[in-house]
Amino acid sequence: MAHLPPVAALRAFEAAARHLSFTRAADELHVTQTAISHQIRGLEERLGVRLFRRLPRGLVLTDEAQRYLPGVREAFARLEAATAELLAGRAGGTLTASVLPSFAAKWLVPRLGRFRAANPDIDLRISTSQHLVDFAREDVDLGIRMGRGQYPGLRVDRLFGETLVPVCSPALLDGEHQLRRPDDLRHHVLLHDDDATGWRLWLELAGVDGVDATRGLTFTDSAMVVQAAAEGQGVALARTALAAWDLAAGRLVRPFDVSMPHDLAYYLVCPEASAERPRIVAVREWLLAEAARYRQELAELAPPGMRLSGRPLDRSPARP
Repeated sequence: MAHLPPVAALRAFEAAARHLSFTRAADELHVTQTAISHQIRGLEERLGVRLFRRLPRGLVLTDEAQRYLPGVREAFARLEAATAELLAGRAGGTLTASVLPSFAAKWLVPRLGRFRAANPDIDLRISTSQHLVDFAREDVDLGIRMGRGQYPGLRVDRLFGETLVPVCSPALLDGEHQLRRPDDLRHHVLLHDDDATGWRLWLELAGVDGVDATRGLTFTDSAMVVQAAAEGQGVALARTALAAWDLAAGRLVRPFDVSMPHDLAYYLVCPEASAERPRIVAVREWLLAEAARYRQELAELAPPGMRLSGRPLDRSPARP
């Protein structure tokens, strides 16, 4: 035991080796770059080997560091697993879920009443973020992400796929410019998230010419696009998961029978080491049941004769 390096030094080495940057390692560990350099220098002196070489293009690992790094990472992974196992016996308590902001606002939050009724002993903390959660370093128990399901080292459960559909306020159907056919979109404001590719592809799929797919209002959050549509600001090409609650409540309608499949889906992820903790199991079972319920509700919301066609939309990288 006397020969083991300090944990802080090993943390600094692992972070610097992963980023190949002392600056980014310092940002991650909330210390100064000088502190990282000091930890690495002390670790090199203790081990008697050099761990990094500085080149004009940045840091590179020495051969010794490349041999040492897997063992260090495995040690931290084992510590994480042991801690999770220690906490596994308590079914209640607080559980933190990292969720995409738009999904949390429009899909998860409206359903939390049923979660509380089914699991009164679990206090759920919703943390909204876009970034890929590092379960080993962040106080997060599980995550819901939109992507392709490729999350190495994690337990992955698919919740449901996604499609894109035009939605609008019922008032637009019989307003000054009645919204009856896709061609009628030329008289209405198009609502976008931060990429107009979706509308262009949907208009091609619907066989519509003469509508500028780039015009209209653009929002950086997909939930805001749905909200703007419900307020009568225009017509949104929305993900069904984000629009379903407003559709069921009558705040939104689907004016056309053409929908476009998305190549991404929603997934529940958590570390394998903690996947069978009672609280994790309870939340996973509830989410899978809600996902099945949502798929049934979505089928009932589809307008008569709805067509699901076209190639899947691929307009952005998979979201972690």
